[in-house]
Amino acid sequence: MDRKNIEKIAHTSEDRYLLAKLWDKINAGINKNIMANTCFLSPREQEMARYLFGDIEGLYYFGGYEDSERRMLIYLPDYFTEDIMYEEESPVTCIRAKFYENDELSHRDFLGALIGSGIERECVGDILVGKGTCDFFVTKEMTSYVMQNFISAGRTKISLSEITIKEASVPKAEVKEIKDTLASLRLDAVISSGFRIGRNLASQYIEGGKVQINGLPTEKPDKQVSQGVKISVRGLGKILLREVNGQTKKGRISVIIERYI
Repeated sequence: MDRKNIEKIAHTSEDRYLLAKLWDKINAGINKNIMANTCFLSPREQEMARYLFGDIEGLYYFGGYEDSERRMLIYLPDYFTEDIMYEEESPVTCIRAKFYENDELSHRDFLGALIGSGIERECVGDILVGKGTCDFFVTKEMTSYVMQNFISAGRTKISLSEITIKEASVPKAEVKEIKDTLASLRLDAVISSGFRIGRNLASQYIEGGKVQINGLPTEKPDKQVSQGVKISVRGLGKILLREVNGQTKKGRISVIIERYI
């Protein structure tokens, strides 16, 4: 854990500013032996934070539920257990918005309305839209402001209530399972299999800067990937390399890929 690594990790001045802010908050918590947290981080920002902080004991990435995309970085001293992240002392709050269920509102509708209400993106975690309801996560500091100022999404009126984090309704992700064999675990080969496109087209997406691995951009078609990585391709969607199994008799690698639909 070295602050000097910020310069090695950051790609832009914005990255540098963010990492310095994360460092100051988490380091202060460690030095004072108190709970400390950051804002909500995108997958890419989380990956940069992992490079910066490494495997520090008591450091958690938390967004309210297991497969959350946007997460806070939270430091817990040893006199706390992980349960506190779900309790009243948690830096994360879950709010439920109810609306007329025939008004089909989307993630974009709610995010746009929240930002339009004067709430910064870093203060909002995942937004889980259902039929007639939407559960979303915000920083604890923003709870009162959201409850007072967030009154509609588009033209649809909403009513808000604060619920416990464990009460959040998490829609089950719809995925298509793809079983395949690959000559190698090159990025272009995995994308080709997961999206059922040619290797040349997969390489074009990668070299065009449209691909991210666990939130971090890459432009190398021959990059080797491993089990558990999430790959997003702008314009195509997201896949998960769920399993990498043994080799077939022909020397190919057996894989299972999940494509989010």
